Formats: sequence, C-alpha cells, structure tokens
Amino acid sequence: MGTYLDGRTSQNASYANSIAIPITLLNTPQLFGQVGLVSEGVTTNPRVILKGTISVQLPIALVGITITIVRGTLPTDPLVYSATSTFNLSVLAPQVITFSADDFNPPVTPQLTYTAFVSSNFLGTIRVGPESFDAILVSD
Repeated sequence: MGTYLDGRTSQNASYANSIAIPITLLNTPQLFGQVGLVSEGVTTNPRVILKGTISVQLPIALVGITITIVRGTLPTDPLVYSATSTFNLSVLAPQVITFSADDFNPPVTPQLTYTAFVSSNFLGTIRVGPESFDAILVSD
C-alpha cells in the first residue's frame, strides 16, 4: 500500500472565461502549471500522480492542442506525458481538456518539479480558464 508524501496544486484560473491568454507562437510550449513536491520520506517505488485541466477557445475547427508535462522546468527537460487533441467539430464554446499522467520511479531529489505546457498548431487559440495542475507523490 502506498504512503502519501506530498501533494501540490497549481491553480492558474479557477473559473470558466476568467482569463484570456492568447497562444501567440505556433507549436511552442506555453507554461500553464508548475508544482514542486518535497520527497522527504521516500522509500521504495516512488510514483507521482499528475492530473489537470485547461480550457481553450479555438479560432476554427481542426486545431491541434498539445499538452506536455516534463520533470523539471523547461520544455526540453525529461518528458513525462504528452497528448494532442484535434478538434474537428465546428463548436463555438471553449474546449475543456482534462488529463491524467503518472511518473513511475522518478530519480529522487530533495524536490521533484513538474511543469505543464500547452501548445497549438494554429494561431488564434486563447486560454480562457479554468486551468489547474495537481500532483501527488507516494511511495511504498
């Protein structure tokens, strides 16, 4: 049975349509969440459970939105999770994207940092909220 060691939340926007942050560069990761977990007390089989949500307003259909999570602070740090959603419906309402990821047996350092990024393959995409990113560290 796992033992809870730490949990953190990065809440950038709590409500729908509470922000309006344009994605201004094509296929370029834009930070929307970051958490640091204290790893004191880790024994065997450490694992990090990650989840989050982000909402975007799309300019047209067929826009691809990519969510990436890295262990670290830069888009070039070790990739933990990546997924692309392509929206091909002509929907005017914001699109809510939720995700769940895990990092099994990460290298244990005094603090494990995870960063969530979003990117778009089409200009005109706007982050509208809500946006949140959560992490929990457990070990045996």
